[in-house]
Amino acid sequence: MIINLKEHERIDELHRNGYRIIQKENGFCFGMDAVLLSGFADVRPGEKALDLGTGTGIIPILLEAKTKGEHFTGLEIQEEMADMASRSVELNGLKDRIDIIRGDIKEAGLIFGGASFDVVTTNPPYMNDCHGLKNPDEAKAIARHEVLCTLDDVVREGARVLRPGGRFYMVHRPHRLIEIITALTAYRLEPKRMKLVHPFVDKEANMVLIEAVRGGRSMIKVEKPLIVYREQGVYTDEIYDIYGY
Repeated sequence: MIINLKEHERIDELHRNGYRIIQKENGFCFGMDAVLLSGFADVRPGEKALDLGTGTGIIPILLEAKTKGEHFTGLEIQEEMADMASRSVELNGLKDRIDIIRGDIKEAGLIFGGASFDVVTTNPPYMNDCHGLKNPDEAKAIARHEVLCTLDDVVREGARVLRPGGRFYMVHRPHRLIEIITALTAYRLEPKRMKLVHPFVDKEANMVLIEAVRGGRSMIKVEKPLIVYREQGVYTDEIYDIYGY
């Protein structure tokens, strides 16, 4: 399918099902965190999944390729990002499987209604006003800092749109783990699985993957750590498998 690219856009290969994605040449592009989340999340046959703050649509597209879920939706507030995501969906012939909706995470419950999804995924902004300098590029700042929504907003609205027993998947930074667990339990999303991601086997974790269940019982499984690099520039076998190389 031929899709017209706009100025400073490019098409990148995803190495899954022949899928591709449209991204800005010098703008915000998806990173490893989104790919790892798509490998950690479980969307089962017949289930419907919502990605909060979908950006270029990378997570719904990868989840469609990797899982047997019935339908996938991405919610994105930035017009340019939502447009790129919609064109990537069309580029891959997935319009019957993936919807991209432009809207505010803080209003997800109003947009979709309560208990309307089996799975929610999110790769939210990691930094609040106490963490680092904001990028002068607006799109990058919105993706990385809590400019338009907070951690509490994401968790609250995720809980609202999940059916009872539905699963919430998040990738975030370990330094905010106490805040994350506090927010999850406040909205009756019980943490059930957690995996720490380390760049090298002897380095501190720099990402955390969490699964929580709406209304679940209190018990969490801490899975073995995920190591990204075997040596400088060489991924571990697990990372190659997640990427699909």
